[in-house]
Amino acid sequence: QVQLVESGGGLVQAGGSLRLSCAASGRTFSSNAMGWFRQAPGKEREFVATISGSGTSTYYADSVKGRFTISRDNAKNTVYLQMNSLKPEDTAVYYCAARSAAVWGTAVGDYGAWGQGTQVTVSS
Repeated sequence: QVQLVESGGGLVQAGGSLRLSCAASGRTFSSNAMGWFRQAPGKEREFVATISGSGTSTYYADSVKGRFTISRDNAKNTVYLQMNSLKPEDTAVYYCAARSAAVWGTAVGDYGAWGQGTQVTVSS
């Protein structure tokens, strides 16, 4: 079972940027599609972005398209989420997730391993 550890969250003003990182254990990282999800207080966990195992295919939620970029470095077993032009509505706990398939997915149920989450707070 892959283990995931997120980092990079924090407090930022609206319009600012943050980069989240997620370090994964395991020897077959390139076989796992990876995803980022977020959960705001009182709301369900929602899809943000996903990337295929090879890194050649990505997909984004409409709410973050053009502002967020997901990438991965398979040599470092790490996936990133670059977040630009942040808005107060981006405030949430952000979770990294790994899928036991190389093809990306957008549903919570597509992923079997989750990190502990990192808080992102965007002030207005």
